[in-house]
Formats: sequence, structure tokens, C-alpha cells
Amino acid sequence: MSRSSNSHNQRRVLFGAIVVIFGVLALVDNLHWFNARDYIQFWPMVFIAFGGLKISQTRNDSGYLVGGALVAAGVLMTLSNLGIVYFRMRDWWPMFIIIAGLAVVFKGVRKQKEHSGNGSGISGLSDMSAMTDTTIDAIAFMSGNNMSVVSQDFRGGEATAVMGGVEIDLRQASIQSEAVLQVFAMWGGIVLKVPADWTIVSNGIPIMGGIDDKTVPPMAPTKRLVIEGYVVMGGVEIKN
Repeated sequence: MSRSSNSHNQRRVLFGAIVVIFGVLALVDNLHWFNARDYIQFWPMVFIAFGGLKISQTRNDSGYLVGGALVAAGVLMTLSNLGIVYFRMRDWWPMFIIIAGLAVVFKGVRKQKEHSGNGSGISGLSDMSAMTDTTIDAIAFMSGNNMSVVSQDFRGGEATAVMGGVEIDLRQASIQSEAVLQVFAMWGGIVLKVPADWTIVSNGIPIMGGIDDKTVPPMAPTKRLVIEGYVVMGGVEIKN
């Protein structure tokens, strides 16, 4: 609890510092102390910042892949604007498809190792194995991902939507006491359907986006789903 809380607070401090820096730059530009247009060529560094945030919160290979892709895109576009390298996004758009495929591969390999280690044999990417896991890793990169979870000892996991959508049905699942779900939605959306006896604790940070909790709090709040992470020009919706 303490370690997770400290990590979350550190990310909040980092994000707050970034916002302050942008605010200060905007202020001095309005006061004509310097011309912000001279620095507009560095705008792709936003991708580097968001990629770094994703890497800082993930524990899965697919999450590192998505975060690394955002960082790489930001670096290449910045270098291109500075005239150091030649890079056009329209030439490299198939890389997004490759990244999406690699994310699926990494997820499948991890699932195979987990089920092989449990002695249940290699089940590949079967939907049933995904539904009974205590943790989830749902990712949608320029695509959609619908998942139904029935685990009676749900502990959380990660949900990532980049220019895509993720829908997770948790209505048949159960929490022993508390579960933590890390979300990252960038130009995408995440929808969570939860049981009526779950209490939602939203610690996520929206950045020109929103986290909409439409659930009705239960009378006896004994099961808590903690939502952490970032929503960048996207949305997270929770309903029961």
C-alpha cells in the first residue's frame, strides 16, 4: 500500500512539474519575453513525455512496447524538425501495425508461459484463459479489444488504449478486498463494467481527457477497485 502510494505520488509530482513548466513557458510568451514559435519544432517531445509516463506505470512487455514506440516516434519527429534526420510519418505508418502485432505476440507468449508453468498446458490466446486470470493485460493499439473476466480473485492489471478502444466486463468477477487497475488511454477510450458491490476509487490523472465514474456506491464498501494511470485526450468510463 505504502510503496504503491509513494510511486503514484511521485508520478503525480512529475506530471505536475511538467504542467508548471508548460504554464511558465506560455506565460513568458504572452509577456513577450521570448517567442514560443521558435520552440514549436520541439512539440513532438509531448510523445516522449507520454511514452515515459506509460513506461513508468507498466509491468508488462506490451506496455513497454507501447511506451517505447511513443518515445521513439517523438524522438524521430523532433530530430526531423531540427533537420538532423529525414523522417515522414506517412512513410512509417505501417510500423503502428507491426507494433500492434508485436504487442499481441508478447502477450500470447507470456500467457503460454504462465499456463505452462501452472501445468495446464499451452493454451495460446484462448479467451477462456484470459477470463479466469487474476490479473489482466488488455491492450488496443489502433484497434478494439473486448474482454470478459470471471475471476473470483481479481487483483487488477493494466488496460491500454492508444487510438483504439478497450471494453472490460467485470460483472461476473469478484475482489477479495482491493484490486488496482492501471489505465492508459491516449486518443482512445476504456470502458469498465463492474459489479454493483464494488467501490470505485479513481486516482487516475486526466490530461485533456476525462474519467467518468457512473457507478452507484454500494451500502457496504468492502471491495475496492482502484483506478490509476493517465487519460490523454481520451476517456475512461466506469459503470455498474
